[in-house]
Amino acid sequence: MRSTLPLASARYVGGAALVTVAFIGLYLFFVASLTGQSADQLSYDGAEFGRRSVTPFTRGLLDLVPTVSVIVALVVTGVISLIRRNWRTLLIALGAAAAAVISAQLLKYGILNRPDLGVLGYAGNSFPSGHTTVAAAAALVVFLVAGPRLRPLMAVAGTAFAVLAGVATLANQWHRPSDVIASLLVVAFWGCVGGAILTWPRRDGSTGAAAVVETTRVRLPEASTVVRLLRVLLVPFAALAVLAFAATFLGEFGASVDLLVAYLGGVTAIVTTGLILALTGIRMFSRLP
Repeated sequence: MRSTLPLASARYVGGAALVTVAFIGLYLFFVASLTGQSADQLSYDGAEFGRRSVTPFTRGLLDLVPTVSVIVALVVTGVISLIRRNWRTLLIALGAAAAAVISAQLLKYGILNRPDLGVLGYAGNSFPSGHTTVAAAAALVVFLVAGPRLRPLMAVAGTAFAVLAGVATLANQWHRPSDVIASLLVVAFWGCVGGAILTWPRRDGSTGAAAVVETTRVRLPEASTVVRLLRVLLVPFAALAVLAFAATFLGEFGASVDLLVAYLGGVTAIVTTGLILALTGIRMFSRLP
C-alpha cells in the first residue's frame, strides 16, 4: 500500500503542471499577442450591455465578495473541522487559499505586464482577477475540508459562487474574460498543491487507505449524479463559447453585434472553465480521505 501513495501525490503534481501550462498559454495569447488582446478587449467593451442592465446587482456583489467569501469559508470550515477533527486538512486548505490570493496579486502587480500593442481600451494589467481569486480560494477551502460525500456538492456550490463573482467583474467592466479564467487557474494550481501535500506519505506510513476505499464506495452514487449534471451543463456552454470565439475572429456582423457576441463568448468561456475545473476536481479528489 505504501508504494502507491507517492503516485497519489504525483497525480496532483501533474495536475498543477497542466494548470501552469494552461495559465502560461492564456497569458501569451490573450495578454501578450495582438489577436488575443483584441478579442479580450472586444469582450470587455461588449460588457457594456451587461453593465447597463445589471450594474446595481454586480456592483453590490463585487463589494460583498471578499467579506462574504471569508465569513462563509470560516464558518463552514470551522463547523466541518469541529465535527470531523481534520485540523491538518484545514491548515493545508487555508495555506493553499492564502497562497492563491497572494500569488494572484504578485502576478498581477509584480511579475506580469500587459504590453502596449496598440489595442484601444484599458491599458493596465488586470491579469488575473483578485475578486475572483478570493471567491474561488474560499470555495477551495470548503471543498478540501469537506468529506468525500459532500465534496461533489461543495464543488458545484463553490464553482457557482466563483463563476458568478467572475462574470460579475466582467459585466461591471472591472476585468476581461482572460483575467477571470486566469484567477480560476491560479486557485486550481494551489488546490493541486494542497492535494499533493495531503496525500504525501506520513512518517508512520499510516494514511487510512482502507478508509479511502470505503468512503469512495459510499460516495460514488452521489458523485456520479453530480458529474452527469455538470457534463450536461458543460456541453452547451462549451459549444456556445467555441462558436462565439470563432465568430469573434471570423465574422463581421456590425459593431453592436460583434460586441455582444464577444461578450457572450467571454461569459460562456468563464462558465465553461469553471465547469471543467469542477469536474476535474471531483475526479482528482475522489480518493482524498
